[in-house]
Amino acid sequence: MIGKNLFDRLASLLGLLLLSPLLAVIAALIRVKMPDGAVLFRQRRVGRHGRLFTMYKFRTMAASHSGNPISVKGESRITPLGATLRKYKLDELPELWNVLRGDMSLVGPRPDLPRYTGRLRGEERRILEVRPGITCPASLKYRNEEELLASLKEPGRYNDEIIFPDKVRMNIDYINNRSFVYDIKIILYTLIRKDL
Repeated sequence: MIGKNLFDRLASLLGLLLLSPLLAVIAALIRVKMPDGAVLFRQRRVGRHGRLFTMYKFRTMAASHSGNPISVKGESRITPLGATLRKYKLDELPELWNVLRGDMSLVGPRPDLPRYTGRLRGEERRILEVRPGITCPASLKYRNEEELLASLKEPGRYNDEIIFPDKVRMNIDYINNRSFVYDIKIILYTLIRKDL
């Protein structure tokens, strides 16, 4: 979809320009409040056609932590500043750079770690035919995922057995029904933090 790719790149460039003061403030706060590590968190994620790329986010955790891929609200490795950034999704703003580079789209299935994409079977692998996105219907539904997982005795198991399969189903549904108008609706609902 050439039109979608062009829109993504223009919108991400505009976003980076308009948000540059906010990005600079957040970066400075991280440097002051969390001086033990880098400002940006980098992680290898699976992109279109299964290609690995480096996704950028603002760092929200202590520099030395367990590396568990499942994040739960209130855990000690998430700093107070990091908790605020995560609450308002400000930690994801650097992903606009990934969109500008062509690694990601504004709207599309969230890019997963290889351990999760390796579980996709059959039609589910259609998810890898599109660029992963910053937001999607599954992101809207599970925007309070960390709070939900924090309330459970076995958050990892619940994520693997309930949330992940539901996200896969929703991602396939998005792919089957995607359109420019639908993408704009998802972006607007993301900005106002509302369910579809």
